[in-house]
Amino acid sequence: MSVAHNPLSVSLPISSLLPPEDDVTSLLPGPNSVSAHLAERLVAAPAVPGALIVLGLLRRDDTWPTATSSLAAATSVVARSLRGDDWLGRSGPNEFAVLLSGTVQDAEVAATRLAATITELDIAGLGACAGVVALEEGTTAAETMRRATLSLHTARSQGAGHVIRYRGTR
Repeated sequence: MSVAHNPLSVSLPISSLLPPEDDVTSLLPGPNSVSAHLAERLVAAPAVPGALIVLGLLRRDDTWPTATSSLAAATSVVARSLRGDDWLGRSGPNEFAVLLSGTVQDAEVAATRLAATITELDIAGLGACAGVVALEEGTTAAETMRRATLSLHTARSQGAGHVIRYRGTR
């Protein structure tokens, strides 16, 4: 069986395969990469203290999904606010995962600053809050992410600007 040539085929320029210029969020590592990088960091946790911040966007309106321009602005401000050895990924459609070296108290300060900075973008109805958890030896990436996400959900219930650090055993 032979395959016939398709005379109507169209060659697309490479630029049509790239995300739009204002969609920088799509360039961030996704949830699978976040999990893999978190697992690597947990192995080094005894020697290099660290923390995970899950920063979540909040909106006062009910429209879904968040506008690309709002996500791009939030992504840019978060990326510019981090240090060179911090790691940024996307853990959900409206959530960023930030792995920081240092104490969990340092991460709380950074999370508070990040949430405030997103609010200061002055995008109508857009705010942020965060869940923070220390990286602990012997804890899996999935459990660490669960703890940070649980803290984020608690912070979201309290409103924009809130940062909750995981302290429990739930």
